[in-house]
Amino acid sequence: MQKRPFIFDSHALLKFFQKEQGYEKVVQLLEEIRKTGAVKYINAINLGEIIYTAKKAFGDQKKLEVLANIERLSFTILSIPNNLIFQAAEYKAQYSISYAGSFALASAVEHKAVLVTGDPEFKKMEHLIDIVWI
Repeated sequence: MQKRPFIFDSHALLKFFQKEQGYEKVVQLLEEIRKTGAVKYINAINLGEIIYTAKKAFGDQKKLEVLANIERLSFTILSIPNNLIFQAAEYKAQYSISYAGSFALASAVEHKAVLVTGDPEFKKMEHLIDIVWI
């Protein structure tokens, strides 16, 4: 497995936390990443998406569990500087992807990272980044 960093989008982590179909692949990937010592990122926008989704669907307790799990799994949370906001806006306009998705894409490009997702909207961006499909 490559030692490049990995960026997880909200789609992959929500699937993992909610044990939806395919979550086993996320478990396996997290274990492989742990063994190689590769860095795992999530950006603050995608983290916000996970927080509000967990709260809306399951309440505050589940939201807190999800946050604790992200910390336990040693994710590095990326802040969102202005240059990333501008780049994400460009990707959103160019590819008509979700706003949060545009930040996952911009973060993956900026950090030369592999994007971990199951969201089919990223199919049209496979020429820009490497993707691990969940």
